[in-house]
Amino acid sequence: RRFWGWLNAVFNKVDYERIQAVGPDRAASEWLLRCGALVRYQGYQKWQQDYNGLPTGPLGKYKIEAINATDSCIMYRGFDYLDGLEHVTEIKLQKCIYIQDECLQRLSETKNLQKSLLQLKIISCGNVTDKGIIALHKLMNLEYLYLSDLPGIREKETTVHVLQQALPNLELELDLE
Repeated sequence: RRFWGWLNAVFNKVDYERIQAVGPDRAASEWLLRCGALVRYQGYQKWQQDYNGLPTGPLGKYKIEAINATDSCIMYRGFDYLDGLEHVTEIKLQKCIYIQDECLQRLSETKNLQKSLLQLKIISCGNVTDKGIIALHKLMNLEYLYLSDLPGIREKETTVHVLQQALPNLELELDLE
């Protein structure tokens, strides 16, 4: 178990030279696929899931539009990869054991995501609490938030109220016990 935690931490280590060399979208794609997530590029319907099948072409041709991190090992340590992404409109975090409040806070503070992110789904991430959900209030253009199976959410009414005050246009869908 400790070995996997160590390996996942290695997968999440940010390589700033790589970001400079290949651009933010390519570097983030490599990080996400290495961690078991999927990406979809602007103008494409198909999800990219094979690290070895990453598309090549001119630098900056493939812009990440959507991230599906279901069952992935992404963790806070790798979130610097998100900084340069300007076209991400949707993110799904499902069964991500390393996602916690600090990750959601970091997501919310990422300037480009504050502008571009429209849809966010957080499902079965056991380390997420009310604090992390409330931190999402900085995602000013967020139109849709789906929350499901989050046992760490204890103050559902308060959390929902705070989010709806901050983001009046947000459609919030809850499937919480």
